[in-house]
Amino acid sequence: MFKNQPKGLYVLALANTGERFGYYTMLAILLLFLQAKFGFSTALAGTIYSTFLALVYFMPMIGGWIADKWNFQKTVTLGIVVMFLGYLVMSIPTPRGAVTSMIIMFVALLLISVGTGLFKGNLQVMVGDLYDDPRYSEKRDIAFSLFYMAINIGAMFAPQVTVWLCETALHANGLVYDGAIPSICNKIIAGETPTPEAMATLTNFAPQGANLHEFAETYMNTITTGYSYAFGVACLSMVLSFLIYKIGKSTYSNVADTKDKKAGSTAAAAPVKELTPEQTKSRITALLLVFAVVIFFWMVFHQNGATLTKFAEVFTMSESTGWTRIGFNIWALATIVVAVYAFFSLAQSKTAKGRIISAVVLAAAAGVIWYFYGITPETVTGIQPQVFQQFNPFYVVALTPFSVALFGWLANKKKEPSAPRKIGYGMLVAAFAFLVMCIGSIGLGVAPEQGQGEHLVSPNLLIGTYLILTFAELLLSPMGISFVSKVAPPKYKGAMMGCWFGATAIGNYLVLIPTLLWNSIDVSILWAILIVVCLISAGFIFFMMKRLEAATADDTPAPTEDALETVEDDAI
Repeated sequence: MFKNQPKGLYVLALANTGERFGYYTMLAILLLFLQAKFGFSTALAGTIYSTFLALVYFMPMIGGWIADKWNFQKTVTLGIVVMFLGYLVMSIPTPRGAVTSMIIMFVALLLISVGTGLFKGNLQVMVGDLYDDPRYSEKRDIAFSLFYMAINIGAMFAPQVTVWLCETALHANGLVYDGAIPSICNKIIAGETPTPEAMATLTNFAPQGANLHEFAETYMNTITTGYSYAFGVACLSMVLSFLIYKIGKSTYSNVADTKDKKAGSTAAAAPVKELTPEQTKSRITALLLVFAVVIFFWMVFHQNGATLTKFAEVFTMSESTGWTRIGFNIWALATIVVAVYAFFSLAQSKTAKGRIISAVVLAAAAGVIWYFYGITPETVTGIQPQVFQQFNPFYVVALTPFSVALFGWLANKKKEPSAPRKIGYGMLVAAFAFLVMCIGSIGLGVAPEQGQGEHLVSPNLLIGTYLILTFAELLLSPMGISFVSKVAPPKYKGAMMGCWFGATAIGNYLVLIPTLLWNSIDVSILWAILIVVCLISAGFIFFMMKRLEAATADDTPAPTEDALETVEDDAI
């Protein structure tokens, strides 16, 4: 997997890891930050959150157009600089709840979304350019898998960093985190009277004899200070990304700028079979049908930073026992990843030396995991809601080899499902994930506006749900982008890729719908609504399956190299 790849892949992948680490550090706490800093309701905070996600996916369409007209490498550099400015503005300590603070925050989010648009898609095109070289062309798919894993490595570490920084700020003021406190403090600061139950919770939590209004102000200012530290770390990650990108420039600078290469290589390009108007119409129709399903997948999947994070705050115990408690140690998760890849290396190594090295690494990793399990307290306490977001990228990195091996085995047996069928299965798996949430939420009632729910569930409910959602992601996201690259008519491939990003953006915006319902309906009914959305989408795609599979029939012309240059970035 790692052998005989161009050095430029590792430089660009590491630059992307730094950028994604900063982005997911910010995204892990954005909803919580909006509520802590400004006292926003879940509905309003969710609207801002989903609008930002939509902008992040719309902007690459503009960023790609700029790079086409200007220069890909320079556009990526500009994107890093703009993102750095956005995170820098976000980290500036400003008065809590002030209008000027709100304006500064909106400017920062706009800068981050614009910078992401300049960076994200264009860096992926640069990765694709490396594999136009005949020496590496057969390694394109593996390279994109490595690139995608780098994305998720950055995302995996991000939530835990926010936890460490928030705890640092709290401990410096003699405070500890409790999920019931922020909403109660916001009510007191706003001049509202908390419920008797909420007041009792706060009284038990605050120091004896403390002025509760002053305590609320101190607690929320401390929380927002911790979040500001996290935005500062995101700034540093942009600096690291920039340094990697510039220092390693020689590894990818020999690849001609994409638009110049396109102009100069037309004559040498392989001829592409022209499609009839009927074929073109059929393919575009098939793609639009897939885009309709993609919208609703991202709507339910990106509840991870919205209602699933609120569920972690309001309805989930902030302590963990049993063997899953080591999941809240990021280094234990990283060691598990090492063990997985060592296992696959051991199974696939063709030399005795390779097998010995793999066995040693696997044994060492197993020993480290056992050590972490032994030193981890029987009960891990003070779990912050955003930390649950580390499980999805962990699962992606750890399960990718299993996914590749499974579909490779099915392909050898001539039984691998088509890309549209995998997308349909992905929607069914997503429905099952929220069925688990629905069953686990029975009896919890409506989310209270103050404090936590009367009954709390085990963290294992969210840990298991994220596992199932990851299976859905691995089925749908890479298969979707593969379907687009294969089916898009050559004359419309750019437009179709743009529509893919557009559909993802719309889905991200629709994330706000469950947040609007958060404090209005029983939480189990909320998950039931998402189940229905998934099932309707799955039913739709299976109903249209014959048309979709006909679009990928063997008699259709192969996609051009340009159509394969875009790699999926679903974690974004």
